[in-house]
Amino acid sequence: MCLTGGQKETDLLGLELRARFNRDGVPASVESYTVERQCNEMFISELDHMAAGTEAVVSLACGAGVQHLADRFTGKPVFPAVNTMFVGIDRAVGIYEERCRACGDCMLTYTGGICPVTRCAKSVFNGPCGGAQKGRCEVDPDLPGAWFEIYDRLKQQGRLDLITDIRPVTGWRNRQGILVQPDYERAYIRSAR
Repeated sequence: MCLTGGQKETDLLGLELRARFNRDGVPASVESYTVERQCNEMFISELDHMAAGTEAVVSLACGAGVQHLADRFTGKPVFPAVNTMFVGIDRAVGIYEERCRACGDCMLTYTGGICPVTRCAKSVFNGPCGGAQKGRCEVDPDLPGAWFEIYDRLKQQGRLDLITDIRPVTGWRNRQGILVQPDYERAYIRSAR
């Protein structure tokens, strides 16, 4: 979807690596393979037979997929071939816009579905910063002020009263997050013992 990790992109990277090794006179064999998702054990098990005979693995997945491969193939280096920047949406082919930082304290319910953490240049969590003018961001006047957009959206929805609610600042995680859906909690606790 992001033109970074599909079969076509994997094949192209394989071709480029083979050409580079050949040009540099490095004897190397490059195999290409694409799995459905690298963040799921069921899918990456398909790589076991290939990884067994390799010196290294190159991943076109996000950072989570790279780490999952590294946990599975601990005896060999796993190299990321892309930089995970953010969780975003497609604006056009090859153009993506950040929409979520996965902060864990989602306030989209209170802001009309507009994230002030990603859409405000200063990530102002409660209300406009005071420097925005005429609906434009003070940091970059080419950008709309996120809190102006939040105001307009809440007004359109008849929920403008939410804009005056002061939300506690998010408790940014300083440790690895783990989420267990309630229906699976019993099974997870059993398997963790």
